[in-house]
Amino acid sequence: MMSTETAIRFRKGMDEVREALLAVRSDLADVPWRPNGWTRKQIVGHLLDSAANNRQRFVRAALDGAYSGPGYAQDAWVELQGYAEQSWETLLRWWQAEHEMLAAIVDRIPTERLGAQCVIGGDKPVTLAFVIDDYVRHQKHHLGQITA
Repeated sequence: MMSTETAIRFRKGMDEVREALLAVRSDLADVPWRPNGWTRKQIVGHLLDSAANNRQRFVRAALDGAYSGPGYAQDAWVELQGYAEQSWETLLRWWQAEHEMLAAIVDRIPTERLGAQCVIGGDKPVTLAFVIDDYVRHQKHHLGQITA
């Protein structure tokens, strides 16, 4: 297991998000966070989609030394996967399982691979370390919506 500062920040960030998600009352799960916005269930679903896409990015960049791949149509993914129809408890368990796996992956990324160049959806190149840290920022951004 590699104990880089990136891995430590990732685990700390995901622990903070997990604790806050578990504190959200289930009766709020079907309520949009703002008028015409996603419900809290749909936001967690979006975070699951982000986890699935970023797992590929983390692994491919760590193994190949670089990553170039597509972005994804967030609204279409959330709609097609029907997160609004899932139970809040199922979504939270799924979120926890996904993030335990992602944390284990981040722990194992060799330090020298954190500088791997990643191009996502045609955007400018960034390092794998940036992608990992940005993933935590993304989770916390949406946590603000879930807890609003």
